Amino acid sequence: MTSLLKRLLTMTDNTYLYDSIESMLEDMDSLYAGRPLKDLIYEIQQLYLYDDKPWVIGFSGGKDSTTILSLTYTALLHLEPEQLHKHIYVVSSDTLVETPVVVDQIKFVINAVNKGAEEHKLPITAHQVFPKTSETFWANLLGKGYPAPTTSFRWCTERMKIDPVSEFIMDKITRFGEVIVMLGSRSQESASRAQVIAKHKIDGSILARHASLPGAFTYMPIESWNHDEVWMYLLAAVAPWGGNNRELFELYKGSNAGECPLVIDKSTPSCGNSRFGCWTCTVVSKDKAVEGLIESGAVWMQPLLEFRQKLWDSTKPENKEALRSTRRRDGRISYVRSRSVNEDGSRDIKRAFGPYKMGVRQAWLKELLTIEKQIREGGQEIELITRPELHAVRKEWLHDPLDPDWTDSLPAIYREVYGEELDWVENDAGAFTKPDADLLKDLEEEYEVPAELIMKLIELELSMEGLSVRRGLLRKMESLLEQDWDADTSHEYRMKSVKQLDSYEKEMNELREMYEELA
Repeated sequence: MTSLLKRLLTMTDNTYLYDSIESMLEDMDSLYAGRPLKDLIYEIQQLYLYDDKPWVIGFSGGKDSTTILSLTYTALLHLEPEQLHKHIYVVSSDTLVETPVVVDQIKFVINAVNKGAEEHKLPITAHQVFPKTSETFWANLLGKGYPAPTTSFRWCTERMKIDPVSEFIMDKITRFGEVIVMLGSRSQESASRAQVIAKHKIDGSILARHASLPGAFTYMPIESWNHDEVWMYLLAAVAPWGGNNRELFELYKGSNAGECPLVIDKSTPSCGNSRFGCWTCTVVSKDKAVEGLIESGAVWMQPLLEFRQKLWDSTKPENKEALRSTRRRDGRISYVRSRSVNEDGSRDIKRAFGPYKMGVRQAWLKELLTIEKQIREGGQEIELITRPELHAVRKEWLHDPLDPDWTDSLPAIYREVYGEELDWVENDAGAFTKPDADLLKDLEEEYEVPAELIMKLIELELSMEGLSVRRGLLRKMESLLEQDWDADTSHEYRMKSVKQLDSYEKEMNELREMYEELA
């Protein structure tokens, strides 16, 4: 099998060992993970016929999920029409910041599957799901100012990947009671993944219980396949919905990347080094996949790589003070105690920074739109940030809890880059204009009362104007007044308190040691 795989991998044209599904099936005795391929096809058919539970195939566009989709499609092709008694849903999650060439590949396959299933009269439909506009990468990072994701604060996975797919699966569970979710997970991917797969297995069954969705069972038909066997299958067979898998192989070869799995729960490994995923991912230090694609000729992606590097640089400790607010979104100033202990037994206290400053977000949005415009002018059809996301970002800016965009700058930024207007919602504007903000800034210096505090109190009053029952007004005013408006004074006070506490703690330890010696 290894020699045949080498032969397939060295092909430079579109010649395939098999030119039809029928000819592929003639070689069903080929062994995959120690069992004939025909046995696995038969297993899929029997599981399909066993009950009325519909299937959901998780499709990420990579080699593993393409393999299970191909196996399932082939299995159904060789059932009798009257046996095709239940539906199979193919679901793919688009985070809206996926690597562009991967998005194109996924869209191509989804369209081909829907067209092929209609022609073959198979009960299969393919769907793409997206995160809610308020939960996209840009709505959170540019809109709310969330810091770029890190290993310790990976806020993106659940919002952008898990939730949309889970909602799709739960909709099917609500309609049908139970579903079977087919995944391209393989134990060889990692030891931790193998442990997760084994943990949820049902004794005496090829199914496993879903880690977090009640009513969902998982089926992993290629769980025991290795990397070579996956490519063996894909390169030796045509795609049963039409076409071949050569473009997929060229994509992997060009990027030196692995597959980013469809994430349906927190146990699924996220994308790491050399994996296709979001081009904005800052959980890793380098995006080797995009670097590989650029080296293979996709030089138009270079600005994306540079922009992504800028986001990653923003996570470095030395850059946080310049880019991020001293307060959190709830107005608090927070601190973290260092894990390392100094020689005197004390531990350093560091300020925990809040969201990106409004000026930083405004500059990044302008740069992002400029990159998008330049790439489009170069002939690539691409949308780096959707227009609904722009509306969501604008709304977040206008009502930002720390640094509201009083001047409503986003429409002006878009106009400056594209030279045109979007259909902006007029009543999205805040309560203040720039002259209002300037006046309050002058009064701040005269009366030593933070302008932002006055603005927030006025906004609160306007929000409750005309209400017959103004319940909660005093509590909300109290909450505003309790926030740390003077960051520098608050910082000095907190640091003084912490040092005093450390001193007391040190004295207590010394007294405790003296007592133990006397005892």
